[in-house]
Amino acid sequence: MNPGLKVLAPGIHTTVQDLGRIGYQDIGVPVSGALDGFSLRLANALVGNRPEMPALEILLSGPTFEVAADAVRLALAGAGARLVIGGEKQRVVAAGQSVLLSRGEVLQIVVDRQCACCYLAVEGGIAVPLVLGSASTYVRAAIGGLEGRALRRDDIVPLAVARAPERVELRLPRPPHAMRDLPIRVILGPQQDYFTEEAIATLLGAEFSVSKSTDRMGMRLEGPPLRHRRGWDIISDAIATGAIQVPGSGQPILLLADHQTTGGYPKIATVASPDLAVIGRRRPGDTLRFVAVTVEEAEELCREAERRFAELVATFEPVPESNRIDLLSLYGDNLISGVVTGSQ
Repeated sequence: MNPGLKVLAPGIHTTVQDLGRIGYQDIGVPVSGALDGFSLRLANALVGNRPEMPALEILLSGPTFEVAADAVRLALAGAGARLVIGGEKQRVVAAGQSVLLSRGEVLQIVVDRQCACCYLAVEGGIAVPLVLGSASTYVRAAIGGLEGRALRRDDIVPLAVARAPERVELRLPRPPHAMRDLPIRVILGPQQDYFTEEAIATLLGAEFSVSKSTDRMGMRLEGPPLRHRRGWDIISDAIATGAIQVPGSGQPILLLADHQTTGGYPKIATVASPDLAVIGRRRPGDTLRFVAVTVEEAEELCREAERRFAELVATFEPVPESNRIDLLSLYGDNLISGVVTGSQ
C-alpha cells in the first residue's frame, strides 16, 4: 500500500499548493499557488523540505486525517492553528513545530476564528503529478493537486516518503507576528489616472472590510466607493497578483492567487509582493487599510522579507523533551480522589 494521509473530514477547502505555476499566463493559465507563501515555506522548512515543495493549504476550517504510512513527519504553519493528535487521549502540537506520527494515528487541524489559512507540510512532500511544472491545484480548470479539486472524505493524499527518519523535532521558539493590524503596502497604478483624486485619497485613508464574496480568485472589499473619472471599462490587459481592480460599483476587488490573467477594469493599485502573504491571512469580516509606497521601496521590502524569513529559520531549536509530555491527558486524569486529611 502506498503511503498517504487518509481524509476522514476534508475541511471547507483543503487543496495541494506549492509556490505556483510560473510562466504560463501568456496562454491564460493562472499562477495559483499558496495564498500565504511565507507560511507554506515555513512549514516546509520545519520538516526539512525545499521551500517550493507542495503542502496542504487549509482554508477557514481544518481537516482530519488518519496516518496511512509507517512514520510521517509533519508541521503546521499559520497563526491561530494547531494540531490535535489522538482520540480520547489527545495531545496538542502548536503551529510552528514538527512532529513524528505513526500508522493509524489520527490528526485534526483546529483553527480559531482569526485564522484564514494555514499549511500542513510533510517531510518528503506530497506525491502528486506536476502539471506545467507545478503541483498547485487550480479548481476552476481541474488541474494540479489531487485530481484538480479540493480534498474529499476518504481521499488518500499520497506521500513521497513511507518512513520518515528518526531525528530531533524542530520548533520556532516564538511564532511569527501575523501582522493583522498593519496597513497593506501598495504601489499606485497602473491605471491610477482613471480615478479621481478623491478616490486615491479614499483608498489610502479609509478602512475596507473583506466581503463574504471572497475566494482564492479575488477578495471583494466593502467600503466607500472609489470613483472613476475616465470610465470603468478599459481594453483588457495583463493582471498581476495583488492588483486592485475597481468595477463600475466603485467597490474594489483585490486579485489573489487564482486570478484571471487579463481583465478589463482599471486597476487603482497593486499590493507589494511581501504583503500578499498578509492578505492571504485575512478572512471575511476582517478590515484592511492601505498605504502607498514607491516601486523602489517595494523592492527593498521584498529583500527585507527574505532576510526576515532566513533569520526566522535560523532560530529553529530542538523540541525539549518536556514538551513531549501529554499534558491534556495528565490534566484530565483524576490523580487524587477525595480529600486527604492529617493532624498537626
